[in-house]
Amino acid sequence: MKFKMAKNSLFAVLLRSPWWISFAILAGIVLASRAVLPEPYAPFGMMGALPFLVIGTIAAWRQSQAPDPARVSEALARVGTQSWRDFSSALEQAYVRKGFAVSRLASSAADLQLSRDGAVTLVSCKRWKAANHGVDALRDLSTERQALAAQHCVYISLSEVTQKARQYAKEQGIGLMGAEELALLLLGKS
Repeated sequence: MKFKMAKNSLFAVLLRSPWWISFAILAGIVLASRAVLPEPYAPFGMMGALPFLVIGTIAAWRQSQAPDPARVSEALARVGTQSWRDFSSALEQAYVRKGFAVSRLASSAADLQLSRDGAVTLVSCKRWKAANHGVDALRDLSTERQALAAQHCVYISLSEVTQKARQYAKEQGIGLMGAEELALLLLGKS
């Protein structure tokens, strides 16, 4: 079972913040407990800081594993100037590194078919540089998924997808891969 945290909860915000902020809160709680609470009760007050220790440790680990933002920007700049042939080859290689068997499709709706552990994922990426991404391309991808009996599908774009298309993707279970996720995939960090 996967635990889902509210996007703007304190701990979710701290997980996205620099790791040292959680440790600063931890230190503040420990110091306040020692200063304010009677000596026999101070350890109980300090135990209230334990969640911040856990969150700070998780944030520090995640941040140590994250790629350099300059490398992400460089990868995005490179992807934005690539031809379809170069981009599709780079994407294919990235998926192979992740353990997928990759097949190219001769379809207007999906460009790649990924297979791993019996699951099939369709990837639509030919419009990766398009300025507008609406519902039509997603609808075609969903129809193609049904026709090929694929379990998953992913739509890749460098620019934002419209809110209506986002809602449609959510309803149909279509994964949207934006610029940052694409850069991480190509860098081998996702």
